Amino acid sequence: MARGVAVKSNAKKKGVTFVIDCSKPVDDGIMEVATLEKFLQERIKVGGKPGALGDSVSITKVKGKITVTADSNFSKRYLKYLTKKYLKKYGTRDWLRVIASNKDRNMYELRYFNIEDDAAGDE
Repeated sequence: MARGVAVKSNAKKKGVTFVIDCSKPVDDGIMEVATLEKFLQERIKVGGKPGALGDSVSITKVKGKITVTADSNFSKRYLKYLTKKYLKKYGTRDWLRVIASNKDRNMYELRYFNIEDDAAGDE
């Protein structure tokens, strides 16, 4: 009997897909999807190294949406953290927020803060 021998399994790895919907700010001209895509490619850490995505993580953009697909473990919360960091870097964090979609579990939306409601409540 050999010790330390790993057994290969034929099961496929479970991949996860997350979507960031930036359509509202992009339509208003506040931000560009290409800059967020580039930011994510530079900042996502794989194996403790930022920017070394390799084949394990892929980022694609379609119109106003960015899709992040990972073959291994990838946290939805980490994606939200990086998106908020992007908004802070470009100075749009005061107007936009990152919200999980009610419709799809693996989707974030960038929405505006409701400033009108706050102003009406102060008066």
